[in-house]
Amino acid sequence: MDPDLAMAIGMVLGVFSIPSILSAFSESRAPRVAALTLIAAGGLIVWAISNKPGGYSFSELPEVLVRVIARYIS
Repeated sequence: MDPDLAMAIGMVLGVFSIPSILSAFSESRAPRVAALTLIAAGGLIVWAISNKPGGYSFSELPEVLVRVIARYIS
């Protein structure tokens, strides 16, 4: 798997898990699925950082996301 793709999927999963976590806490439920999703997102992000030479800087992340989307749309 491409590190850029793993980073993009990890970022999207991480962002999508936040509303689920907040919803679970507001309804006094345990956020089981959201926690598993967040763990998967973290694993993908860590894998991507460790497999890309030089890693990623915070300012590169929007470019990585746009590059991956452009690659798979066109």
